[in-house]
Amino acid sequence: MVTYSVAMTADDLVFRALADPTRRFLLDLLFQRDGRTLTELESELDMTRFGVMKHLRVLEDAGLVVARRSGREKLHFLNPIPIQLIHERWIDKYRERHASALMNLKTQLEDMA
Repeated sequence: MVTYSVAMTADDLVFRALADPTRRFLLDLLFQRDGRTLTELESELDMTRFGVMKHLRVLEDAGLVVARRSGREKLHFLNPIPIQLIHERWIDKYRERHASALMNLKTQLEDMA
């Protein structure tokens, strides 16, 4: 049996954060309207304030949410950059191979015609 001892990377934190449906829902809420307070986000979920805070902390640790104080309120904002980096690293490179194969097929079919 092989065991790996690997430190958690930024990608790992993002994947871990996105693995939970509640956290994805929070991201969707912030996508709809950025700059929400904890109270606003909590009102959209059937969980305790503490539960929402824990989910927001995971999102913040992954860099997906940025919080900023505005007077007495703490506003939460979506940061789409980590998701874009995941997309470029894990989706685009695999899609390129398929697009290349389709272009080659198109060329071959045109040559046959």
